Amino acid sequence: MDNVLNFTPGRVPLLISMPHPGTCLTPAVAAGLVPEAACLADTDWHIAQLYDFAAELGASVLEARYSRYVVDLNRPADDTPLYATATTGLFPDTLFDGRPLFREGLAPSAQERSRYLDDIWTPYHQTLNDELQRLKAEFGYALLWDAHSIRSEVPRLFEGRLPDLNLGTNSGTSCDPALAAQLQALCAQQKDYSHVFNGRFKGGYITRQYGDPQAGIHAVQLELAQCTYMDETEPFGFRQDLAAPTQLLLKSLLQAALGWKGR
Repeated sequence: MDNVLNFTPGRVPLLISMPHPGTCLTPAVAAGLVPEAACLADTDWHIAQLYDFAAELGASVLEARYSRYVVDLNRPADDTPLYATATTGLFPDTLFDGRPLFREGLAPSAQERSRYLDDIWTPYHQTLNDELQRLKAEFGYALLWDAHSIRSEVPRLFEGRLPDLNLGTNSGTSCDPALAAQLQALCAQQKDYSHVFNGRFKGGYITRQYGDPQAGIHAVQLELAQCTYMDETEPFGFRQDLAAPTQLLLKSLLQAALGWKGR
């Protein structure tokens, strides 16, 4: 499989990882999906557009092109469960609402999925790791911002309406406490968006695997409620009127992280 990711190296010690905005499907996945899954509703829609200020900041950007319905890049290669509550795995077999993802007997074969691991999952993580090591070598530390979004209401995954900003640091272990406190203070200063730290979304595999403050790599996951920048119903349109103020806040959070300078 060619062109499994988009990667742009930056000039500051920040890498923005986008593992779930992809909409490409393999022939086997496309052929097996239930009709309800054809719209790819569980995609982290428009994340690259939302973070289009990344080039201005000088950040590195890594964006997946294949759908999480093919392989979930924010799950470990051995598919060890990350959550005790309802979730989806490395090779999802259900939609977020719990309905089957594939028609009976038409899920990709184990051999097919092994190829997805080799050809999609591995290149993404190799690129991510290589860039973090490059940034650390150049700047003495690296910042990893794992950018996600999700519908604000998914009853199977969480109760009620999700806060607008869901920041995760693997319960305080994936980044320096001073950096986390700075981001938390910035969220508390503004009144337009609700927020929580290490709530339902504490950080998936990427945050947990690569965040290592003792080694100079500081990782934060942001799970953003999609109602802050888009229509949550099909055709899932980007809403510039909603997105503009959200982008200002995201930019201020990333600028604060860069201003921290690893000390």
